[in-house]
Amino acid sequence: MDYLPLFHNLKGRNVLVVGGGEIALRKVRLVQQASAIITIVGKEFCADLLAMDASDKEHGCNGLHLITAAYDHSHLLALDQVALMIAATNDHELNRLAASHARAANILANVVDDPGFSTVIFPSIIDRSPIQIAISSGGDAPVLVRLLRTKLEALLPAGLSKLAALAGSFRERVKAKFDSGSDRKAFWEEVFYGPIAEQAYANNLQVAERLLQEKLDATSAFKTGEVYLVGGGPGDPDLLTFKALRLMQQADIVLYDRLVSAEVLNLVRRDATRIYVGKTAGDHPVTQENINQKLVEYARAGNRVVRLKGGDPFIFGRGGEEIETLAAEGIPFQVVPGITAASGCASYAGIPLTHRDHAQSVRFIAGHLRSGEMDLNWPELVQPNQTLVFYMGLSGMETICRSLKAHGLAASTPAALIEKGTTDQQRVFVGDLDSLPSIVRDAGAKAPTLIIVGHVVSLQSTLAWFNIKE
Repeated sequence: MDYLPLFHNLKGRNVLVVGGGEIALRKVRLVQQASAIITIVGKEFCADLLAMDASDKEHGCNGLHLITAAYDHSHLLALDQVALMIAATNDHELNRLAASHARAANILANVVDDPGFSTVIFPSIIDRSPIQIAISSGGDAPVLVRLLRTKLEALLPAGLSKLAALAGSFRERVKAKFDSGSDRKAFWEEVFYGPIAEQAYANNLQVAERLLQEKLDATSAFKTGEVYLVGGGPGDPDLLTFKALRLMQQADIVLYDRLVSAEVLNLVRRDATRIYVGKTAGDHPVTQENINQKLVEYARAGNRVVRLKGGDPFIFGRGGEEIETLAAEGIPFQVVPGITAASGCASYAGIPLTHRDHAQSVRFIAGHLRSGEMDLNWPELVQPNQTLVFYMGLSGMETICRSLKAHGLAASTPAALIEKGTTDQQRVFVGDLDSLPSIVRDAGAKAPTLIIVGHVVSLQSTLAWFNIKE
């Protein structure tokens, strides 16, 4: 992170602006909205700044002071406890000189269009006061920031400020009603996702206030939380569902496994407790039974718990076992499907799992070894016009290829292994049942991987589209 985002309280504090033109005007308008006391030093001032100064004096506000002069160090020294200096002239060297004076005095400095000499930068702002959203690229891509701001403006209801103000007026009453922080959070989440929020957005503030008071009077402590089994997909965070992201942002506690990518995990609410419960082949530091009980215990304590799994919870994710325990213990739960590795990784590798000319069915198979053996119904797997997808098959790949050949598949049957599919570390190794094991071994492929066997693999060289290295 190049800059730490902060919101600065400038009410009644001194801000020095160097420059009196249009560049300075944009900054002055922002700082004035924050109720700062602004001193502007410039050889001359644009018409809008002069009009702002006249209006300030007419209304007796005394929040704007214009000094007609060339800037020098004395202007900074003459002000008490300056909170911010803004250098906004067309003179590059003068801007940097003013900024150096500010830095020497440990005063925050913003140099317009020169982030390298700034200690703070102005973000693009979406204002739904008291809700404010700031977006910045650190000066690298201002046009992109403007596009993002436009998108966010369209997503946020105009009445968001009214809802926030209503919540603020009830904050102390809710705090007095609920001793538990998790109870308060659960209460507010119900408010913000329900009809009270809709009434506030529609500017029916009296109705919204009445409904909020009625809800507060009727709600007792939240005794039991809820568990969300969330499919995190194969790795690319853009493949998460909207519901998955929403519940990840509501969670108090997140239990995640080793197949959840760092990029997906970063989308969890920042103050949620994160607990790693991953297992690898032959290494189960946290047993499945222990995970099941943790989900029950955390929910009974009133928490909203996300069990975040790579891929889909119900496809080799043992999600069924976990919700069996939850159902038996009377714990409320929801299941959010995710894009399973077979679908996501095959798509990103350019391998269609079914194709009119090559395969009319697809099989998903657990390909890990148990005590060095793989007990599968091999004759059923070697049917024609069928695609086979082996999960967790890296360690058993030679057994898979050898067994398929032994039960009738031709040695020349196309086969592929996808490593870290859908991520920017994705690698795709293509061969056939004879050659794939040595290709993968020589390349040093590492889990997580997916093996695909079938004639659809022959299309990969033509259809590959993702992460192609030129």
